[in-house]
Amino acid sequence: MNFINGLQSATRNCVFFRFHLLASWRKCNTLAVISPDCHQVQINHTINKYQGLGVNQCDRLTFLPENFYFSKTVSSKRPGCLLNTSCKEIGMVTPKCTVWNDSFSRQLLLKEVTGVPALSQLHPLNCLHERDIRSFHTSPRFQAAPVPLLLIILKPVQKLFAIIVGRGIRKWWQALPPNKKELFKESLRKNKWKLLLCFSSFGLLFVVFYFTHLEVSPVTGRSKLLLLGKEHFRLLSELEYEAWMEEFKNDMLTEKDARYLMVKEVVNHLIECNKDIPGISEINWIIHVVDSPDLNAFVLPNGQVFIFTGLLNSVTDIHQLSFLLGHEIAHAVLGHAAEKASLVHLLDFLGLIFLTMIWAICPRDSLALLGQWIQSKLQEYMFDRPYSRTLEAEADKIGLQLAAKACVDVRASSVFWQQMEFADSLQGHPKLPEWLSTHPSHGNRAEHLDRLIPQALKIREICNCPPLSGPDPRLLFKLSMKHFLEESEKEDLKITAEKQKMDTVTIQQQKQIPLTYIVEKRTGS
Repeated sequence: MNFINGLQSATRNCVFFRFHLLASWRKCNTLAVISPDCHQVQINHTINKYQGLGVNQCDRLTFLPENFYFSKTVSSKRPGCLLNTSCKEIGMVTPKCTVWNDSFSRQLLLKEVTGVPALSQLHPLNCLHERDIRSFHTSPRFQAAPVPLLLIILKPVQKLFAIIVGRGIRKWWQALPPNKKELFKESLRKNKWKLLLCFSSFGLLFVVFYFTHLEVSPVTGRSKLLLLGKEHFRLLSELEYEAWMEEFKNDMLTEKDARYLMVKEVVNHLIECNKDIPGISEINWIIHVVDSPDLNAFVLPNGQVFIFTGLLNSVTDIHQLSFLLGHEIAHAVLGHAAEKASLVHLLDFLGLIFLTMIWAICPRDSLALLGQWIQSKLQEYMFDRPYSRTLEAEADKIGLQLAAKACVDVRASSVFWQQMEFADSLQGHPKLPEWLSTHPSHGNRAEHLDRLIPQALKIREICNCPPLSGPDPRLLFKLSMKHFLEESEKEDLKITAEKQKMDTVTIQQQKQIPLTYIVEKRTGS
């Protein structure tokens, strides 16, 4: 059950988001090709090469409903722009994407979707496309050795077995006569080198086990622990998907619902513009919109996207929604669910040793239970939750890159978390320390994204996205909040003045009551 909980905690992220970006600079020529009746322009670009995260231009036009506007760009021909001499794997891709114009309306999404008609089909450009194939280089990929699924299933039995063994050792030691205890201690002293060799061999086996189950991510180049094979994890993902579908079967929006169509269009747009990312085109992405007020969204490792209408109502524009969905897609592409489940499994295995020691050393069962509780909390707050926050930050980073390649206004990403932080403060929610949470705090996430936005804006330029016009949404948010606070302060002062006035009127009315009336009323009662 702990593994399933680890799986769920890694995949059910309440829209909450570190992909290490390795950048090197070099010159590259880009040839923009339009139709025969269009001009051909030779453009020189200095591009930023990202390891594992390709940057592609766009060659198709998509129309979204109502005020969701698009602008077109042309297909590009980039011979060797993303060449990485240190990479060993080469895949051939033909990326296509559409471009989000920065002129999307920043009205509440709830107001936008109420009048959205059926989405129109994708329309190709009138210009003739020259689809070229460019090489995509990834980090060297080392496959991790699989762990039998039986070990995962028997984990609760293993924990019970460790408790029984530890308690049995304690009872055996307490039942030994004093002379036999001395003989046992003397035997340990005589064989201390053999014991040391035994423990050293166990430690060496553990190190070998750990390094043989590391796999290098083709997107980030980061080594991660994987204890489950893809087939095993696919089975667990299907089981979890069936559980969620059973839970939400009565709350699913139909495929004709405007909100469902909007989310589907955003997801398809992100996937289309990031097909050159390893793993994205291999996943069959399926959309599920749940009619629930929860502020939540998550993507299962098998590509099942779940988003709640409460989240749709909380974002202010399509750019924020694109970033949040990009964050969730990043979780699936980076394999965070399998990585988190592997860490939980490894920690639980090591915890069995400490659990046995706790039950063997503690003189009473009550102390052993207390020690077991302390051990579980230390594991949770020292390893599980910090690792979850790290994965969220990585998903924030790669999700922002995915959104940038789709020509989204990435500046809106940090605004969403500022809005969440402001809403929490207005509702009086207590601000808990970050180390108690599985996700970074809203304020820290906004600051982290602000540091990443300049890199994302460079990606937009490389993708020939239309320039961002109008003021920065971060500045608009700050001005709006300042105006809101000023108006709230004025309203509070007005309410206070009216209350004082009412109190004064009440006192004056009490003074005007005749004394004889008060005496008569008391006498009569």
